[in-house]
Amino acid sequence: MRPFRPAPHVVTVTDSKTLADRIEDLLPQTQCTKCGYDGCRPYAEAVAAGTANYNQCPPGGAEGVARLARLLGKPVIALNPVNGVERPRPLAVIDENLCIGCTLCMQACPVDAIVGAPKQMHTVVAPLCTGCDLCVAPCPVDCISMVPVTDGATGWDAWSQEQADAARERHDRRLARMEREREAAEARVVARRAGLHTAQQAANPATPSAETAAPAQTQMAATPAAPAAPASDAEAKKRAIIQAALDRARKKKEELAAKGLGPRNTDHVTADVQAQIDEAEARRRRLGIGTDEEGDAPSRPDTE
Repeated sequence: MRPFRPAPHVVTVTDSKTLADRIEDLLPQTQCTKCGYDGCRPYAEAVAAGTANYNQCPPGGAEGVARLARLLGKPVIALNPVNGVERPRPLAVIDENLCIGCTLCMQACPVDAIVGAPKQMHTVVAPLCTGCDLCVAPCPVDCISMVPVTDGATGWDAWSQEQADAARERHDRRLARMEREREAAEARVVARRAGLHTAQQAANPATPSAETAAPAQTQMAATPAAPAAPASDAEAKKRAIIQAALDRARKKKEELAAKGLGPRNTDHVTADVQAQIDEAEARRRRLGIGTDEEGDAPSRPDTE
């Protein structure tokens, strides 16, 4: 008889990727939000959950829809025009003569393709730009143009898997950095409050109750605020520089309007971008520069 030999150990290999992972792998990773979601990953999760259709990605174009259809086992359908049209890939270009260094474009860029510093001219790192358009709307002086750079090639013909992978990595790093910065800011706030509370307790161990403190607070609220100190020469110079930039931007807009052209990508502005625009306008109003009443402030897109 042959000696008994146990059967070889069989290892079953399973693919740990979820459907959302597979869908995300097929997206161009421009993070443009034209699909109606905050990025390619949220859109992939929505398609996997059945709450979004697979034809909502204009940068992927018809080829992108076909890729998703094959993965999902569904028919190839046309790109939804509500989300945009397939087009040659554009590159963001900043007009250096108009840039005021507000940093709003840097905050809006999902892949950190814009470099610069506050009150300094910004520039776009061309190989990193995904053509998402997100930097255009926040710019308070409309100094960013989207210039086609693919000679008529559109969709995946104008984009490569290597570019998509690199953009995805930069976007993930940016999200991780923003999360670290948020946590650090929250920690600083907690530490500041704790330090302030400790200092108050040390200076005044018998802290008055809310009832006894209320009359004092009411008296303070009724006391008129002291007049603001006159602006320094540096502040006046800053206002003059910003006003000059706004004047140049207004002239440029008037020239474009005369040609039947207007600001780009002002439709479907996200809440985060709109908040940045509102914050920039509030700063200008505080400085007394280019108020809406004077007609100098760039028009804010109507998102209602």
